Amino acid sequence: MSKPFTFKQFTINQDRCAMKIGTDGVLLGAWTPLDHNPYSILDIGSGTGIIALMLAQRSAADNIEAIELDADAYEQCTENFEASDWADRLFCFHAGFDEFVDEYATDETEEDELYDLIVSNPPFYAEDVTSGNEARDNARQNTSLPFSELISGASKLLTSIGTFCTIIPFKEEEEFIKLAANYQLFPKQITRVKGNADAEVKRSLLEFTKKPSSNLKTEELVIEKDRHVYTEDYTNLTRDFYLKM
Repeated sequence: MSKPFTFKQFTINQDRCAMKIGTDGVLLGAWTPLDHNPYSILDIGSGTGIIALMLAQRSAADNIEAIELDADAYEQCTENFEASDWADRLFCFHAGFDEFVDEYATDETEEDELYDLIVSNPPFYAEDVTSGNEARDNARQNTSLPFSELISGASKLLTSIGTFCTIIPFKEEEEFIKLAANYQLFPKQITRVKGNADAEVKRSLLEFTKKPSSNLKTEELVIEKDRHVYTEDYTNLTRDFYLKM
């Protein structure tokens, strides 16, 4: 049984979630730019609800919604939301992303009904990985949410001035950006993440908008100097959340 994960301002129960708290989710929740002061936020594939909760802590967004397909994860996400200080601003839908998009993004949908910020820590193991745990396999493999479906849906649900933020393997970055352009989403900011200074780039944090950027911002983030000795950049990014930062 997985122990609750305690952050500075909230606690995550995760014993019924296939995918536990990990660095990727925390990175996305802490890194996602909020300079456009979003009123409404959508977290796609919320799992424990960690990213939505981090954004609730970081922002004044009035409406923060999440989508989760797995029944156990949906129930746990809802409970984590209700136990937080921001329960009145958080809500989770039990639905698949495709059906949510079909129902929500229609020709009659008004601009003010769309989202100013969409975030997703998507499944990205394209190969057929079998662990014996079906829920975990579905959470990890992008067959349950292909990148094309994620990008297409995000583009339909995003306001004209909104942003879409995600974290993916660095090896997928180039193709992901090309795919996003097909749906009129363009990179505004990219941060490439390395475990330590000597390691290869492992992840890409990406921010997209509907308007091409004339000044794409590209940075690198190194997590550790030594084992469990964190860099100043990573400490500054996560200090509002981790207890020991």
